[in-house]
Amino acid sequence: MPYYISKPGMAKELEPIVQVENGYPSEGSFELTTIQMGKANIYTYVLADWLDYWSVYKEEEVKRSDETDEEYNVRQMYLMEGSKSNAIMSAFREAEISYETNYEGVYVLSTLEDMPAYEVLQAGDRIVKVNGDKLTSSDQLMTYIQEQKEGSSILLEVVRGEETIETSVKTKMNPENNKIGIGIILVDDISVETDPKVKIDSSTIGGPSAGLMFSLEIYNQLVKEDITKGHMIAGTGTIDEQGNVGAIGGIDQKVVAASESGADIFFAPNENGADDSNYSVALETAEDIGTSMKVVPVDTMEDALNYLKSLQ
Repeated sequence: MPYYISKPGMAKELEPIVQVENGYPSEGSFELTTIQMGKANIYTYVLADWLDYWSVYKEEEVKRSDETDEEYNVRQMYLMEGSKSNAIMSAFREAEISYETNYEGVYVLSTLEDMPAYEVLQAGDRIVKVNGDKLTSSDQLMTYIQEQKEGSSILLEVVRGEETIETSVKTKMNPENNKIGIGIILVDDISVETDPKVKIDSSTIGGPSAGLMFSLEIYNQLVKEDITKGHMIAGTGTIDEQGNVGAIGGIDQKVVAASESGADIFFAPNENGADDSNYSVALETAEDIGTSMKVVPVDTMEDALNYLKSLQ
């Protein structure tokens, strides 16, 4: 059916997933929360009408109009990778430990049909050079392409899996924005080097919503004090390098997942106090299901750390 069904997933302990070299252990735990999403069939479509906190989404509400399943999965995995990098940077920043960033290239999230790159590049490709010049930003690539005439041939060096290839692609006027392009949706790919080293095994979990909880787990392993103080702490929210927490989807389902897993505390993005913020929805959900779990609003990682420092 042309629908997706989402429902509460689980709360998953982060200590086995996040490993800081020679990191400190904890008595409590930080937990990421998930939702389960999959294509609807007749059974799950009907079931969603009967079960609380099951949601139905049209296909176009989940994927871009011309996005394949493979491109959607690549996009979700990349968002998770970016989330992990931001979490490492924000945690080390709060712990006042230096780190270095390396520019890995331009990451291809998807290609546009009826544009030249559609037949040449794939979702997950990483463009590292253009006409022999090493790339240092996606802006550099876009500026170079837009300076070319329509029909010009551009030589790209691309990392695809374990292989490095060279391929040519022609420029074309994109009718959607009337600019010269090759037809890719892209982002910058940045890696982080730290001492001590950090390894995050997120396996098949996609999306950026675990950023805040990754940051807290990394920070807790970096510092001697156990900031969990024996509590089971769940939550959600994107994170950037500066530690700012952003809103996510499915907050009500994640509250249900955390409560059913036995969490004591749940961090929810506050969105600077907006009326319809993630926090306000999380609070309503907590009241609706009658949980004793404490829902805490946060706008930054620092907000979460300050709350944890006040815990008994």
